Amino acid sequence: MASSSFYLSARQRADIASRSARFWWRLEIPTWTLIVTVYSGWFALVYFWQDLSPWIATPALIWFTAWYMSLQHELIHGHPTRKPWLNQLLGTLPLAVWYPYGLYRDTHLQHHRNEHLTLPGDDPEAYYFSRASWESLSPAMKTVVRLRNTLPGRMLIAPLLDISATLTGALTAVIRGEWRTVGMWGVHAVLLAGLLYWMSLRGLSAGYFILAVSYPALSLTKIRSFYEHRAEHSPQARSALNEAGILWRLLFLNLNYHLVHHDLPGVPWFALRQVYFAEREAYIARSEGFVVKGYRQWFRQHTHSPVSVEAHPFASTREPTQTARSDYDYQQ
Repeated sequence: MASSSFYLSARQRADIASRSARFWWRLEIPTWTLIVTVYSGWFALVYFWQDLSPWIATPALIWFTAWYMSLQHELIHGHPTRKPWLNQLLGTLPLAVWYPYGLYRDTHLQHHRNEHLTLPGDDPEAYYFSRASWESLSPAMKTVVRLRNTLPGRMLIAPLLDISATLTGALTAVIRGEWRTVGMWGVHAVLLAGLLYWMSLRGLSAGYFILAVSYPALSLTKIRSFYEHRAEHSPQARSALNEAGILWRLLFLNLNYHLVHHDLPGVPWFALRQVYFAEREAYIARSEGFVVKGYRQWFRQHTHSPVSVEAHPFASTREPTQTARSDYDYQQ
């Protein structure tokens, strides 16, 4: 059980221990089923691309590509096996195009230092800026950031900004001679080239896949990450609890219960909802009321009005110790 388990009541610890001893949890049968489903669905859609209507195949492939991103997140956290090399093997194929699995793994695990959540320079997935960085932005760039902080802007603009930062980060790694990173990019590029070539043989062009499938899939993941973390003094009040509907929960593998995941990153996706509802009122209290009644609430409140994620209110005197955001906000 993760180090944050001391937050749990004795009843909840006993409940998690009981669940984890069950056959289906211990062998991670739901996760293995998910892996088979995602891979078979994604490759079947590409293989039969020419036989399917693009009006059916395109949204279906967007779903499976976004689903694959959620699966990669599970693999990073030690599911379905405790062998990192095997989990990496299961998540290395660039079905989502943009980012090597190894680099996403490294930055995301750094993000899980809960005491650093949202702090620019310490949290590689933070959207906030240090006071100095925010004040150095031009008025035009501040407008772009505020537009990005609306939900439509997060879906449309944030992927483009992330992709730009990704390519810049790859070039920087080459210039600095960061050979481990360069090696990850090399493997990623070879696999991606082979994958895109095979897709072209099935009638799905690289351009169409990147623009009409991969980019929208990345946009879809931004719905989950929208205002997933906020700046608060208490670390446990920084992560949201989103009581989303079943389709969103399935696509995002229950990461909408984000405080539960940050408390217990070792708990598999299929148990997060049960863990949350076993102590719902306690979790809501710990989050200091950071509860969302489904993603519809975000659409209703922030289609035009941005969330206030600009200069970090508790880090005004801090200077970034590293890039304020990871090269690619893959799953935040």
